[in-house]
Amino acid sequence: MLSHTLITITIVAAALVSRVSAHISIWHPSMWGFNVSDSPNRPQDPLMNRPFKDWWFHGHLASPPHPSDIMQLPVGGVIDTELSCDKGATSSYPSAPGGDTRDRNNPDYPCPGQPLSQFHTNGIHDLGGCALAVAYKSDVNEVRPEDFVVFSVNQTCVWTLHTSFSIPDNMPACPNGKCTCAWFWIHKADSGSEQMYMTGFQCNMLNAKSTTPLPPPKVARRCGADPDNNVPAHPSNCTYGPKQPLYWYQAEGNNMFEGTYTPPLYNDLYHFLDGAQNDIF
Repeated sequence: MLSHTLITITIVAAALVSRVSAHISIWHPSMWGFNVSDSPNRPQDPLMNRPFKDWWFHGHLASPPHPSDIMQLPVGGVIDTELSCDKGATSSYPSAPGGDTRDRNNPDYPCPGQPLSQFHTNGIHDLGGCALAVAYKSDVNEVRPEDFVVFSVNQTCVWTLHTSFSIPDNMPACPNGKCTCAWFWIHKADSGSEQMYMTGFQCNMLNAKSTTPLPPPKVARRCGADPDNNVPAHPSNCTYGPKQPLYWYQAEGNNMFEGTYTPPLYNDLYHFLDGAQNDIF
């Protein structure tokens, strides 16, 4: 029979594993913080009430990718990405602290061995969507929050580990073959605390033919139907055209000021339609 002490240790250890494995990031060698594994500032850890330097690029600017590690985004096509609570559950598992944790029986589940609550959802109809944004600057130190333009949205993010994003046809070429991109996610209010996620990465618009710069992005406004709060749609309040990402619930640098239980989301609520954002040109 197990001793009371051993049972207690087992329960505590299980709780720690659950907490360590929670939350989600995009994973790719092109990202800042790819090899950062110290909690609470791993790429998959949430961002809330942080000063600008700690949430901007997740505070990982001192942990850059190799200059030649660039995510190639096929203009007019689709990029398949990996989103997970654990780097070890992705194809990047060889450099994960815990090694290979992939679930071969359920290879598209983003958090192997964890319940839905670990990636902040109660089901597929309880998702807030996520986005890819680009800044047309190859030097990350020159990038400012208002430089990022959201160019693709997946409204069923983060339901699957393998998540696709459609790239608009008319994306202009990157300077010197390199732009600065970032992945953003905010979950709905009913499964977890108020927080946002940001993972920056080096990117390039592959086979881009356009030379016309994107217009400056504007701040998104709440305008879609909000059945959770019994609010009808107000299309006249939508921001049309290029939009900035949603910077929310930090100590400074926010462009969203919604309350704790009404988070901004990457879906129709803020006129981030599913797929390529073809209204940005």
